[in-house]
Parts: sequence; structure tokens; C-alpha cells
Amino acid sequence: MIDFTLSPELEAIRGRIRTFIREVVRPIEERIDESDRRSLVEGVVEMRTRAREEGLWLPHMPPEWGGMGLGHVELAMVQAEAARSRYGSFAINAQAPDEGNMHTLLHWGTDTQKARYLRPLCEGVMRSCFAMTEPEVAGSDPTLIRTRAYPDGDEWVIDGHKWFISGANGARFAILICRTEDDPEMPKAANTAFIVDLPAEGWNQVREIETWHGPHGHAEIVIDGLRVHGDQMLGGRGQGHMLGQYRLGPARLAHCMRWIAQAETALDMMVDRSLKRFSHGSLLAEKQGIQWMIADSAMDLYQSKLMVLHAAYRIDRGDDFRSEVSMAKHFVANALNRIVDRSVQVHGALGYSKDTPLADLALNARWARFADGADEVHQMRIAERAIAAYRDHGSTAAATGNLPI
Repeated sequence: MIDFTLSPELEAIRGRIRTFIREVVRPIEERIDESDRRSLVEGVVEMRTRAREEGLWLPHMPPEWGGMGLGHVELAMVQAEAARSRYGSFAINAQAPDEGNMHTLLHWGTDTQKARYLRPLCEGVMRSCFAMTEPEVAGSDPTLIRTRAYPDGDEWVIDGHKWFISGANGARFAILICRTEDDPEMPKAANTAFIVDLPAEGWNQVREIETWHGPHGHAEIVIDGLRVHGDQMLGGRGQGHMLGQYRLGPARLAHCMRWIAQAETALDMMVDRSLKRFSHGSLLAEKQGIQWMIADSAMDLYQSKLMVLHAAYRIDRGDDFRSEVSMAKHFVANALNRIVDRSVQVHGALGYSKDTPLADLALNARWARFADGADEVHQMRIAERAIAAYRDHGSTAAATGNLPI
């Protein structure tokens, strides 16, 4: 039996999250002056205090770490509700990149590392970043990483160059991926992860990279003679690529969960506008061209939700989820772009202005098509798995969700 309903307990959680976003987070957001750091910090602290009081804290973490202990299917429901507001994920302490770093530390960290880094992350008193991407090589191929670490007694000395490191400004530590092996048997065994306390001598933040969003927390870092003790290695030597992929799989799906909320917001706005705007003898909602845009968007959103739910289901079951997450990440990112663009079109000049959220949604949607893997890289991996499935089994079914139809 295939059951797409949620249990009464989970429906209650979804209702509580929705109410919390509407009655707590959004009113605080409206009061925040983002040009005033004190206003921003006070607003986020107020949201987080209320979230903890209401038991809506760390939905992705186990209860022993102060979390709600939700699986990925359940998390999809929570993230989609929280992402209806700009600070929703921050309010419940489930924001990127900290969410992915929490999962990584929980799985790979030693007891000492968990106490020193994971516990403060879970308590919301520390921020972190994940430093892998480099300007000189393709960010979609971590086997090309040039940042080098070499042993010197009990320490490792690191030199290199990183950029687009989200959250580096204000982070108390970084998970840094660098090359430690010259000639590994497999290219994917060349990298190792280290935890770096920040600020640190040799970790030089050059600038905040200006993006379409403006200076939005994406840093360029030059690493020169940075020293870390051997006990700061996260996971085993040569396991940096494996660690990165472990982190990025669920993190990609978490992005999709948030994008679904943004896509639904854009579709709701599109329909609302079409029901209120009168032009050339009728409401926009009565015009076939507008109806087609609404229909195409509804189908895009429906497919996005099903793909995310199924990929989350496979993660929860412990199944191989790589193809499903790649397909979901590619499809949902592009669906978000299509839906937001149609909503802008239906709103006309208003949609192009800053009087609605659509301009910011459009900027975020364009970023989605290369964040955590460009469209083309995911397509390449999806094709490789489909070909491999056919070669191994004489059918591509295993590469298309392995569903019972």
C-alpha cells in the first residue's frame, strides 16, 4: 500500500510550524532592519527563543542533541513550511550550511569533536562554513582540488585558495577540504577534511564576493601556512571526497524542500494576481494563455513534490538515493525558475519591481541551477547510472526510482 498521508502527529507539527511562521517569524521579519546588525541579531534571537519554547527546534537532529528527531520525509514537510519566510530556517536552526555540517559532524566526528563543535551548533550559539570550492578548478569536480595539506609532526600545514564559501563571515569554524595524497589508487581518495577554528593565523578572508544578491556572505579565502593539529582531521585520511558527498546528498534535497516553498509562493501569487487583474474584457484568470501558465506551473510543482518525497523516502530507508536526489535537484531547481518566471510575467512590471518578493525569488532561482552541482553535472551522473543499470540488469528501472510501476 502506498500512503501519501501524514500521521495526525505530523499533521499537528506541520500546523504548528505554519502558525509559528505566520504569527512569530513574519512579524519579527517586518521589524528587522537588515542594515543594522543589532536589529538583525535581536530579531533572530527572538525567533529562536520562541522556537525552542514551542518545541520547534532542530527538526533534523536526534532528540539526544536537542532536536525533533524527524526523518527526511518528515523534514521535507517542515522545511517546506519554514521556507515560506526568509528567516524561517534560521528560526528553527535548520539553515544552510550549518544543517549539513551538523549531519556531517554527527556521522563523522569523534566524541571530542562533537562536544566542541556539534553541541554549540545545535544550541545555536555558533555558526560554521564548509570550504571546498576553489576558483582555479571546476567546483563540480572535487578531485581537482589544489588546496594542499602536508604533515609536519603532530600538525598539518595547509596552503590554498577557496571562494564562494557561504557563511564564512562570522563562522567560528570551517570544515575544510584539501588534498593530502599525491598519487592515490583512486582519484576520489586524494582529499581529507579538517576542522579549522576561526579566526586562525593563515586563514585570510580576502573579500565578500558580490553576487546578484549583493555582498551576501560568500567569501574568498586565501590559506597561507595554516596549521591544524592532527586531531582536527574529520573522518579518515583520504576520506574527504566521501565525506563531502555524504554531506551534499541530503543537503541538496534540503535545498529542494526550501525551493518547493518558494515555487508554491510564486504560484499562489500568480493565481491571486490572475483573479484580481482585469484586462481586455475579462480577468486574467479567464484567459487561456494565463491558464496554460498556471497549469504548467501546477504540474511542475506536483512533480517536484513527488520527487522530493520519494528521494527522502529512500534516504530514510537506507537505500541508494544518489540518482533520485540528482534528478530531484535538477528538476526542482529548473521548475522553480520556470514557475517564478511565469509569475513575474503574469504580474507584469509589478513582478519586475521590488514591491513583491518575486525579484528576490528570481535571483535565488537562477542560483539554484548550479548550487550543489550544476545541471549538466547532475545530468551526466543520471545518464551514467541509467546506462549502468541497463548494462547490469537489462533495464533502466533501477535508475528511475525503482518504483513498483
